[in-house]
Amino acid sequence: MKLRQRLSAMTALTLVAALTVASPARASVAGGRYTAEIRRTEYGIPHVTAKDHGGLGFGYGYAFAQDNLCVMASWAVTLRGERSRVFGPEAESDDPIRPVDNLTSDLYYKSVAGSGVIRRVLSQPPPLGPGAELRELVDGYVAGYNRYLARTGVANLPDPTCRGKSWVGPITATDVWSNLLDLNKMAGGSQLKEAIAGGGEPETDRPGPAPGSNGWALGRRATRADHGMLLADPHFPWNGIRRFYQVQLTIPGVLDVAGASLYGTPVVQIGHNAHVAWTHTVSHAHRFSLYRLKLAGESGYEVDGQVEPMGRQEVTVTLKDGTLVARTLHTSRYGPVLAAGRSEKYAYALADVNAANLRAADEWLAMGKAGDLKELRAAQDAHQGMPFVYTLATDTGGTASFADASVVPHVTDARASRCTVPSPDPSLEAYVLDGSTSKCLWGKDRDAVVPGIFGPGNQPRLTRADYVSNANNTPWMTNPSAPMTGYDQVWGRSRTDVEARPRVSLDMIAQRISGADKLGAPGFTLDTLSATARGKRNLTFELLRPDVAALCRAHPKPAATGGERVDVRAACRTLAAWDGRATLDARGAILWREFYSRLPRPVKPGEPAQYWWRVPFDPDHPLTTPRGLKRDDPMVLRALADTVRDFRTRDLPLTLTPGRAQRYSSLPIPGCTEFEGCFDRVRMRGPLDANGRYPDVDTGSSFMMAVELTPGGPRTRTILTYSLSANPSSPHHADQTALFSRGEWVTGRFTDAEIKADPHLSVTTVSG
Repeated sequence: MKLRQRLSAMTALTLVAALTVASPARASVAGGRYTAEIRRTEYGIPHVTAKDHGGLGFGYGYAFAQDNLCVMASWAVTLRGERSRVFGPEAESDDPIRPVDNLTSDLYYKSVAGSGVIRRVLSQPPPLGPGAELRELVDGYVAGYNRYLARTGVANLPDPTCRGKSWVGPITATDVWSNLLDLNKMAGGSQLKEAIAGGGEPETDRPGPAPGSNGWALGRRATRADHGMLLADPHFPWNGIRRFYQVQLTIPGVLDVAGASLYGTPVVQIGHNAHVAWTHTVSHAHRFSLYRLKLAGESGYEVDGQVEPMGRQEVTVTLKDGTLVARTLHTSRYGPVLAAGRSEKYAYALADVNAANLRAADEWLAMGKAGDLKELRAAQDAHQGMPFVYTLATDTGGTASFADASVVPHVTDARASRCTVPSPDPSLEAYVLDGSTSKCLWGKDRDAVVPGIFGPGNQPRLTRADYVSNANNTPWMTNPSAPMTGYDQVWGRSRTDVEARPRVSLDMIAQRISGADKLGAPGFTLDTLSATARGKRNLTFELLRPDVAALCRAHPKPAATGGERVDVRAACRTLAAWDGRATLDARGAILWREFYSRLPRPVKPGEPAQYWWRVPFDPDHPLTTPRGLKRDDPMVLRALADTVRDFRTRDLPLTLTPGRAQRYSSLPIPGCTEFEGCFDRVRMRGPLDANGRYPDVDTGSSFMMAVELTPGGPRTRTILTYSLSANPSSPHHADQTALFSRGEWVTGRFTDAEIKADPHLSVTTVSG
C-alpha cells in the first residue's frame, strides 16, 4: 500500500399564549448523587435538564445509552485495544472513517493508551487540561450510561446488536476522554494507524466515508427580517461512532443549548442557544507534519549534529485464541516514528498538532453559553482547541462570522521553503520537514495557548453583514465579495479551483439574495432557507447540459470501448427531459452520474486536470469556470457510449431514479454525489450493481439545522437524516430518515412551553 494511502484520510423564547396539553407520561429511576429530567419530544429527541453539570451529564449519558448503547460499547472495546481478543485480529474494525484490521487497530490504541497522554493532559490546569465543569459533565455522562446498563442488564438490552454479548460492560471516564482525543486526531494520527503501528492491509483498499460539510452564516443584509440565520449541514458517516446525536442540554440560568454532538461526546458541537448559532465544516488546513529523521544506527537519529535515541514502546495485543502479539514501536521528539517509508538512511516521524488536544470539549461547552458572537469568539480564543474545522456563526444582531480557529501547525511559507525536504510520496500533501535541525521545529505565536500552533491573531477570519459560507473549500471564497488572501499555505491555497459543491453553494446563496431562484421575494426567511438547502441541484449537469445536447445531435451513435457503435439517442432524450435535480423520481439523475463518472479525471499526482472542460479554470473568474464540455472529444464520446451500453447490457432502464438506486434502512434516499456538484450530497461505498442499486448510503448530509435567531427567540428546523437510534428495533431507528426521504423537516422545540406543547412528550426523571 502506498504511503499516501497510509498518511491521508482522512443550540429564551417565552410563549405568552396559554397552551393546554395532556399530562405527559412520567417515569422515574431512583438513585442518589446525580439527578436529571429527560423530556423526549417527537422522534424521540431528548431535552435533558439538571441543576448542575454532573447531573446534566448523567441525564445525557442515560438518554444516549437508551438509544445507542451498542455503538459506544463496541467503540470502548476499540479504544482499549481489545478488538482482536473479542472479534479476532483479521476482522475489520468499527472505525467508520478509516477501518483497518483489528490487530492494527489494537496496536495503535494500545500505543496511545500506553503513552500516558490522557493522564498527562488531565493533570494540567485549564485551558490545557479540562475545566471543572467539563470534568463533572464527563463523570456524570459515564455514570448515566452505566446506570442505564445496570438497570437494564446486558441480557435485556433492546438492541439485538449487542444484547447478551460478553464484551458489553460499563464504560469509564478514560473511555470518554479517549474518544474525545481520538475525535480530535481524526485528521491526523487516528487515520494513520497502519503507518504508525505497522499493521497489515485493511480488508478493503477503499477508505471509509470522508467527512465534509456545508455551512452558511447569514447576516442581516441577507435575511428578510434582518435577523441572523444559520444553516448547518455536516456530512459525516451514517454508521458508527461518528454519527450525530440530537439533544438539548439545560441547566437553568447557566446553559441552554440545542443541536447535535457526535456519539460518546457530552457536549453540543453544532447548535444554537437563544442568542447565537454556529456550525462547522472540515478545514483545508494541515493537521500534521512529517519530520524526516536522519538515522544514526538502528535506534538513533541526528538533531543539530547530536544523536538522540529513539524511544521504545513495547505493545502487546491479546488475540481471540489467547496468544499474544508483541510489537516494538518507536518514538521521537516529534512524535511516533512511522513504520512506513523507512529506508537505511531515513525514517519519518509524525508530528500531530492534536496529539494532546482535549481543549475542544471545553471550547464547545463555552460556545454553548455565549450570549453573542463576541462571547463565542472569546471562547474560541481562550481554548484554541477546534481540531480540524472551520467555524461559521451568527447572532441575534445579524452579524455573520467565519474563522478557521482550528489547531494548525505553525509552519509559515518561509519556514516551509527553508525546511521542506523531498517527500517519500509525491502525492502526500502534508509538509515533510527536515528533522535533523531544530531550526525546522514548528514556530510560536505569543497569543497561542501552546507552542507550535498559530494563535488567534494569525487565523483566517471574516466578519460580514451579508453572509459567510463554506463547503469544504479553502477560506479564499468564503464570500466572493471579499476574497480572503494573504495567509500561509498551511491554511489552504487561494486562487485554486473552487470545485463544484462550493460553487453551487455560493450560487444558491446569490440566487436567494437576488430572488433569482423563484422562491419568492429576495432575501432569506426560514422557509426559503429550508427550501434552498434541500433543492437537490446538480451543478455539473447544469454546466454541461447544452454541450451534451449538442453532442447528442452531432454524434447519435458514438463508438464505445472496443469500437462498437452505440445508439445513444434514447439516453439523450432522457437527459434532455431531466430538470437537473436529484429528487427521488429524477429520471436521468443516475444516468448522468454514471456518464459523468466515466469522464477522465486525474488519479495520480502530476496528471492534468479534467481536460474535457471547454473553458478551463480561471482564478480571475472562479465562480464561472471551469465550464462547458469538449463535445467532440473521443474520450467524452466513448464515456457516453460505454455508459449506455452498460445500462443495456445489465437491462437497466435509462430512466433509473435515485429512489430506486439509493437506499438506507430500506428507505429511498434522494440526492447526488460530491463530484457531481451536489450541495446535500450522498455517498455510497461501491458501484451500481446489476440490479440498479448502489450499496447503502454511508455518508452525506447528517444533521441538518436551519436556525433563525429572532429577538423573541430561536426558530429552528432540523433533520437527523439517519434518525436518532442505531438500534434496528427502535421506533426511532428510521423515522427521521423517512422524513428526509420525503424532503420534510422537524420543527424545533426549544423553549419550555414549546416542549410541553408536544403531544408526544414523555418525561423521565433519572438519578443515581
